[in-house]
Amino acid sequence: MEKILYFDCLSGISGDMTLGALLDLGIDKEVLINELKKLKVDGFDIDATKKIKEGIQGTDVYVNLLQEHKHEHDHGHSHEEHSHEHRNLYDIEQIIDNSTISDRAKRLSKDIFMEVAKAEAKVHGKSIEEIHFHEVGALDSIVDIIGAGICMDILDVDHVYASPIHLGTGFVNCAHGIIPVPAPATMEILKGVKVYSKGIESELVTPTGAAIVKTLAEDFIPMPSMEIIKIGYGMGKKQLPIKNMLRVILGKKKQTMNL
Repeated sequence: MEKILYFDCLSGISGDMTLGALLDLGIDKEVLINELKKLKVDGFDIDATKKIKEGIQGTDVYVNLLQEHKHEHDHGHSHEEHSHEHRNLYDIEQIIDNSTISDRAKRLSKDIFMEVAKAEAKVHGKSIEEIHFHEVGALDSIVDIIGAGICMDILDVDHVYASPIHLGTGFVNCAHGIIPVPAPATMEILKGVKVYSKGIESELVTPTGAAIVKTLAEDFIPMPSMEIIKIGYGMGKKQLPIKNMLRVILGKKKQTMNL
């Protein structure tokens, strides 16, 4: 039986929405947390709770940065912050390689990080080695990306597809000042991916979310023919004109009989 996972990106995609949706398929949160402990990176814990948002129940994931890290994360100038937050790709690959998570989770995680690193380097006109990502070096992105790799390994599906990606518009404040939505790194990651916009003024797709779906999905298509097994909803944090959630559908390929 071939298993299929379909990402329905009806209001974009982010790292925490991805983790929420995958957990909502029934992955045990404690199993995920125990796997993440193998990274030997501290300074965070994960809240994953069932929430009802506008009448639909799903899983809301929040990565809590513990106090010392939170302080650095917010202000961004202490020496400690450099060692904890602004990791480069090599630092992150070392963390992954030195852990005892599965080989498939390691490979997926490194592939996703590479997507973000390449995009950040291109946008900022630097080499991959020079990029000290705020987005990716931050603990919450490490948890989101490696957590997604771990969850995908647990699900053990044969094929992954995604809908065309719904992008927001407008402008957003970040470390580099006011930038257009989608952020330049997000746009760079989404080269070669089918996207559309309904003009919603909000950052619907983050670089982390874009890199996860770009790495995992074989193609960006309408929902393929399959028998649905389970549906998971990952809750977004924003109030939007549409429901801010990511839907993932786990199914199996229908066996066709030759008559």
